[in-house]
Amino acid sequence: MRFLQSPVKILPFAFKSDLLPFSQRWLCKFPPKPFSLANIFKVSISTMGSNLNGNVIVASKPQRTYQVVVAATKEMGIGKDGKLPWNLPTDLKLFKDLTLTTLDSAKKNALVMGRKTWESIPTKYRPLSGRLNVVLTRSSGFDIANTENVVTCSSIDSALDLLASPPYSLSIEKVFVIGGGDILRESLNRPSCEAIHLTEIDTNVDCDTFIPAVDTSAYQPWCSSFPIFENGLRFSFTTYVRVKSSSAGESSNESDGSKALQVDWKKFSSFLPKMIFDQHEEFIYLNLIKEIISNGKVKNDRTGTGTLSKFGCQMKFNLRRNFPLLTTKRVFWRGVVEELLWFISGSTNAKVLQEKGIRIWDGNASREYLDGIGLTEREEGDLGPVYGFQWRHFGAKYTDMHADYTGQGFDQLLDVINKIKNNPDDRRIIMSAWNPPDLKLMALPPCHMFAQFHVANGELSCQMYQRSADMGLGVPFNIASYSLLTCILAHICDLVPGDFIHVIGDAHVYKNHVRPLQKQLENPPKPFPVLKINPEKKNIDSFVADDFELIGYDPHKKIDMKMAV
Repeated sequence: MRFLQSPVKILPFAFKSDLLPFSQRWLCKFPPKPFSLANIFKVSISTMGSNLNGNVIVASKPQRTYQVVVAATKEMGIGKDGKLPWNLPTDLKLFKDLTLTTLDSAKKNALVMGRKTWESIPTKYRPLSGRLNVVLTRSSGFDIANTENVVTCSSIDSALDLLASPPYSLSIEKVFVIGGGDILRESLNRPSCEAIHLTEIDTNVDCDTFIPAVDTSAYQPWCSSFPIFENGLRFSFTTYVRVKSSSAGESSNESDGSKALQVDWKKFSSFLPKMIFDQHEEFIYLNLIKEIISNGKVKNDRTGTGTLSKFGCQMKFNLRRNFPLLTTKRVFWRGVVEELLWFISGSTNAKVLQEKGIRIWDGNASREYLDGIGLTEREEGDLGPVYGFQWRHFGAKYTDMHADYTGQGFDQLLDVINKIKNNPDDRRIIMSAWNPPDLKLMALPPCHMFAQFHVANGELSCQMYQRSADMGLGVPFNIASYSLLTCILAHICDLVPGDFIHVIGDAHVYKNHVRPLQKQLENPPKPFPVLKINPEKKNIDSFVADDFELIGYDPHKKIDMKMAV
């Protein structure tokens, strides 16, 4: 037999308790019998083997994995003169809720900390109640013999070994590393760190203790709170999850234009605290789908398919850390990008998209469809004065998709950019695709029809109103499209993306989409991807699809849904 673990040297004597760290000595209350290899190594003979050199190999027990909980500035400062340089009650409450809560009421969580961190806790609060306090120290004079719920270990590794062994392997649900600086520097980006719960403090704070930045090649944001203001500081809570070990690779999805990390996605629900797992923003969409399927009003519609409908809905997405491209099914990212660039160009020709393999407008551009709505003189593929035309030539007289409309009508998109740059406090930074005189000329009146932009704290946010929303097929596209538009405009105007608020009038599920959506609801979310925009491009009309890189998008499989036309 051969094992991959390093050889273990066999000692010519039985284990003594003083060979183990102080905190583990109680496990050796009864020393094993001499000369019994199985007792010495606490494994059966079947777990042993030898390598080619004849050395005995023992399959080592895996260490406990853990999660880090820490508050830090943008520069990753965590302390000043041995103390926290801020007073944030909301942060303390989150820490308490996060580290105290367990799914199994018979279990508790463990907090791993350095001796200085332990001593910085006010005496009346030591040990932190309801949790096992694991204090790392090499000092032989550190005595906690009469203290309940406290053990000591000499290192991170010995602590994780201890917590992986009975009785702690049976009684401890989750392990959280909480400081101080040396401990965090050692543990923050180790492969055994499954998640980092980071209170990100945006305001400049003087610190003298720092930790490494989160390794974004190995971690992706799972959820991030909207900014909070407290005691003169702005901060937010972000949980990063490990999506790649140091040896894992990255693959490219050529057809989609995104890069996906190779990772076991099934693990997130198993290790993330439920209060964190449930904060994934995709649940906003999924819960609305559930509500409409369960309680939506049955309505007829122009397509004859029939819908379940709910009126007056809102979804809000945070664009600061990641990009809200749904993961419970694959969304056609290349189609999102090319369609938005098509809007921006002012084109109304569906064949432009068709030539790029984007056929999302084919149903509304066909000869049969155009004839059916009375546009018999319209050339096939000519959609009329739809979104892009209204964005770039509002008020111009529409003739056909071949005409040159340069300089005609009002360019709302350039007006939005000008106001964001030169009058950011303006409450009229608005772009509308709803032009009543032109509605009869359109193959399809605009569904997403009105967008307002808002600048605050160096961030650009967008609120979009959508009169009619196909929740299964269209809305995943709409979320991504307006989020991308917001990110592009922020990039052009030297701002950072803020929020995307999606307001919906008639939110409906087509009856023939119910089963596919129920299948989608069975899929747990995965981390949203991260969007990168070509830093060299600053002109709204200069972008091409290759200027947008989506990192870490590895959704569940595509779920087919038939478009109602």
